[in-house]
Amino acid sequence: MKTAQDYLDAANADVPKMDSKEAVAKHASGQGVFIDVRDSSSISESGTIKGAHRIPRGMIEFRADPAVEAMYNPVFQKDAEIYLICGAGGQAALAGKTLKDMGYSNVTNIGGFSDWKEAGGPTEA
Repeated sequence: MKTAQDYLDAANADVPKMDSKEAVAKHASGQGVFIDVRDSSSISESGTIKGAHRIPRGMIEFRADPAVEAMYNPVFQKDAEIYLICGAGGQAALAGKTLKDMGYSNVTNIGGFSDWKEAGGPTEA
């Protein structure tokens, strides 16, 4: 029987994590697609990365699958650099593992939103 920690350990082993300062530099250069995987209530409380797409973790499979035409979000391209953020890094890791399992090869966990803010990353409400 697997535990939540087992899933998290597997995700962290498969999805690279990037330091917040490096992620802020990537964002400043205009590289990549930034996705906040928290639910809308969490984002409304704290804000998010400026220009980030807001796609809750529970919707990742549907938004990332072109076969689900009614729900697919074209920001998901198999060769895109995808940077995921959440509250503390766990949901981003799990969402990243799902995307990697779906064939997205360039997925990075950039951790939690508070670390982003502390690193001076731009935000929006």
